[in-house]
Amino acid sequence: MTFDQMLIIAVLLLTMAVFIRGHRRHDLVAMGALLACVVFGLVPGEEAFSGFGHPAVITVACVLVLGHGLQITGAVDEMTRRVLPASAGPTVSLLALCSLVAGLSGIMNNVGAMALLMPVAIQMAEKQKLPPGKVLMPLAFCSILGGMTTMIGTPPNLIVAGFRAEAGPGGFGLFDYTPVGLSVAVVGILFIALAGRRLVPDRQQSDLDRFDMGKYLSEIRVDEDSKVIGKRLRDVENMLEGADAQIVGLVRYDLRVSAPNPWHLLREGDILTIEADPEALTSALSELNLKLEEDVSPDEGEEEEGRDKSSERLGNGGKDKKEEKEKEKSSTEEIFIQEMVVRPGAQLIGRTASDIELRSRYGINLLAISRQGRRSIKRLRSTVIQPGDVLLMRGMPQALTGFGNTYGCLPLATRDIRVPKKGQSILAAGVMAAAILATALGILPVAISFAGAVLAFIVLHIVPLRSLYSAIDWSVIVLLGAMLPVAHAMDSTGTADLIASFFIDNVAQGNAVIGLTVILIVTMVLTDFMNNAATAALMCPLALSTAAQLQVNPDSFLMAVAVGASCAFLTPIGHQNNTLILGPGGFRFGDYWPLGLPTEVLVVLVSVPMLLWVWPL
Repeated sequence: MTFDQMLIIAVLLLTMAVFIRGHRRHDLVAMGALLACVVFGLVPGEEAFSGFGHPAVITVACVLVLGHGLQITGAVDEMTRRVLPASAGPTVSLLALCSLVAGLSGIMNNVGAMALLMPVAIQMAEKQKLPPGKVLMPLAFCSILGGMTTMIGTPPNLIVAGFRAEAGPGGFGLFDYTPVGLSVAVVGILFIALAGRRLVPDRQQSDLDRFDMGKYLSEIRVDEDSKVIGKRLRDVENMLEGADAQIVGLVRYDLRVSAPNPWHLLREGDILTIEADPEALTSALSELNLKLEEDVSPDEGEEEEGRDKSSERLGNGGKDKKEEKEKEKSSTEEIFIQEMVVRPGAQLIGRTASDIELRSRYGINLLAISRQGRRSIKRLRSTVIQPGDVLLMRGMPQALTGFGNTYGCLPLATRDIRVPKKGQSILAAGVMAAAILATALGILPVAISFAGAVLAFIVLHIVPLRSLYSAIDWSVIVLLGAMLPVAHAMDSTGTADLIASFFIDNVAQGNAVIGLTVILIVTMVLTDFMNNAATAALMCPLALSTAAQLQVNPDSFLMAVAVGASCAFLTPIGHQNNTLILGPGGFRFGDYWPLGLPTEVLVVLVSVPMLLWVWPL
């Protein structure tokens, strides 16, 4: 073993360890691995960022934009209405939903397909009187299975195609993955929809009822001898900090204001809507001379309404009281409560409601946080958000939609409000179909075809120019661009040949079928704990080297990597779709393997014979 080989193995082992631990973002870990390889001379400096121009990276970015266009035009919603049965039992409904998400995952990124159908799945669970997890986990697994049916369904397929192109024969075609991928997907969907639902743990339902808001909300009147009169709302919140309470509303002049300005000065007769544990709030109310609204007599309330009719200001820049009342009245229209789940890689992760000034900037109240099925109201403003958290938020529809789009949160209890222009869904679907056809017929390479489709989406105003770059998950792009040169270093240093020789001599013992199965299983194990794109990038050089030493068809081994990298069913961290359902389904880390393990065994049993038949050794 050479010194360079020892270095690249050390870098890869450390990178995998950090990936598996999951305490750092995957894109940052990948960039660190790339820079380490450059510093140690394993990757030439002039080639360090060559991965960002790789066709696979360009295609992934384009697919994300095209998927966003299909979403906002309502094309997927229209398909959902036509495909899903209006009235059917749980088995038929689940089979239809799983088939739909698998089909969508073949023509757009499977994470996008999952995000689109999550609200539908939760509504279906409610209609069928099932815990949401019984529908969400099958939906997530089937979206993963559907992604392996075409080259554009999931990033690992694009990476595998790129490695084949560099090896000499040219990249795989758009539907070269279909014979094996579709066979595995069909068998997997039938198993999950018909039998697998019973293997999903029965966890607490994640809906508005579970948050049990009623017993935590109290209306508090500011009495004439209260210590908070003349103080700003922000100062009162600081006083209530010890009681784990927060102010979520203000009633003044019989008008209720949602997410009141923290700089408002409190007056006698104001009513505060406070969220807290009533027992913990008792001592704070006593100290500040605040009263529960129920303790105030009607006559007292009427007197308060008639007081102070002069032109005093509300402390918001000198606006007339009448103008302010009109503004407050308009601001309370169409206020509703919505559940939102935090996507993996969202900008909100690692931040708090206070960090982003949720109330003052967006006019939104964070009412509760659910993490793995457990509700928390303790110091919400300072709670650090994690992937998969379910946030219970209150605000205007436009504000909630804007917040979700900006910070990467998906609506659960209600859908985004979209009013697409007439005919745009048909136009978007037509452009997407043309791009797929051009690729399938070999008229244009996939990267060029889909880049042209993105340009058409912009020219035809299907995707607004302002949301072009926000539709791209840049963490995935950085991950791919950084890991590709690292993977190539495995080949250039001879490390891939070294590891392949170890497997062939000690495990496969020269048997090509056993070697193919080992490559598939090792890839599946790694992708359960690492990012699937990173797993594919690391395993492709190993697969090519193993095939070369066994003197067999490398295509079958590359396809084994594509299948294995897509099959992350044992943990919530192996695939973004598994992470998305962690909070809404109320799942725990160990809840995935009861359904995931038999699914992975089934994948191996189906894919190995299909690989040997479609891509003979």
